[in-house]
Amino acid sequence: MAIFTYKALAKNGNLDTGEITAFDRSEALQVLAGRGLQPVKLSQLSTGDAAVGKKKQSASSANERGSSTFSGRRDDQGLLKLKRAEVVLFTEELSEMLSAGLQLEPALKSMENREELGSLKDVSTEIRQYVRDGGSFSVALKKTSDSFGPLYCSLAAAGEASGALDTILERQAHYLKTLQQLQSKVTLALIYPAFLILAGIGVGIIFVTKLIPQLTDLISSTPGGKIPLGAKILIGASDFFQEWWLVMLLTIVGSALVFKAWKDAEANKLTWDRAKLKIPLVGRVIESRFYVQFLETLANLVGNGLPLLRSLELARDATQNLHIRQHMNKVIEMVGDGRSFSRSLIQSGIFPPLLIDMVSVGEKTGKIDKSLRRAAERYDTELNKSLARIMELIMPVVLVVMALLIGTMAYLMITAIFQTIQNLGGR
Repeated sequence: MAIFTYKALAKNGNLDTGEITAFDRSEALQVLAGRGLQPVKLSQLSTGDAAVGKKKQSASSANERGSSTFSGRRDDQGLLKLKRAEVVLFTEELSEMLSAGLQLEPALKSMENREELGSLKDVSTEIRQYVRDGGSFSVALKKTSDSFGPLYCSLAAAGEASGALDTILERQAHYLKTLQQLQSKVTLALIYPAFLILAGIGVGIIFVTKLIPQLTDLISSTPGGKIPLGAKILIGASDFFQEWWLVMLLTIVGSALVFKAWKDAEANKLTWDRAKLKIPLVGRVIESRFYVQFLETLANLVGNGLPLLRSLELARDATQNLHIRQHMNKVIEMVGDGRSFSRSLIQSGIFPPLLIDMVSVGEKTGKIDKSLRRAAERYDTELNKSLARIMELIMPVVLVVMALLIGTMAYLMITAIFQTIQNLGGR
């Protein structure tokens, strides 16, 4: 008999630790499963009196390595927390090894032994343990870290089902890198507008707290001086903001919190996903992104010999927008009833004619995977154009808005000053 120490997730999500006695590792896993526990870590502590000290020392050194590597990097459920850059690096490294011909577990073992991967060694270790114990790679991702996300795990499941895990991971790495680059571009592009907005807010505060009160005093002290309409508007706005600014700030923050709680509620997710598709510019980006992801995933699955119906189900599971998933369910139902794929896409009502035409050509030629891939490339180009268009619009919109606000206040103040000077001259 041997003693095993374990860390496991209970059904309520809490992390449970302890020791169990079993003949071997397989029996220990069965004991944990019988208790309703999902093991996170299982280590053999003792196989006899002579081995106790050695095992404890080994476990202690392993714990020290884990704590030094992932100190403070686990959530309440004991799952590892990864940065986006670490997820990208893990995906790239694993896809390269699988493309080179390594099987999944040896590839993870190789990553586990590489010093330059740093913290990702621990990720590879835990995923390899799940895979070695008979679990699937996609489930291992979910049980190791929430940082991979549902889309990543769904695509991994699709890759396992089709035997194209290396291709799926390669495309996912490309997608994550593109997303990372886009976020960097957006951040850099927003730096200058952010400075402009802060400068505009600063100028507005100076107008409200200094210049407008001085203008009011100047006009009031002028014999027979009358405050122009524009100046009255500015003075009224100044008094209103000075008196109610805290209430307005709390209202904005409260509204944002209420909106976030509303859109995160399970009952409202479908409504919000439907509304996002109607937002100008943003909705087009979301649609193009879905088309690219859907077409690439389907092309890989069908191209690797998976039946179309099963491929559609896996592609649907990789779709995050609930409104789109509803239409995907309709497509799957119609294809399951024997209708052609292109006709089903037409009946769904969300796919553009160009995409449907390309699918129809693929059906007629018997090379639907190639048609899907060509369509994916076309919509990837459209997505890049849409994103570039949004980036180009950010700067002009900010400049125009700031120019209107600051220019209006400056014009009204200058007009009031000139009218005051004219009144003095007339007397």
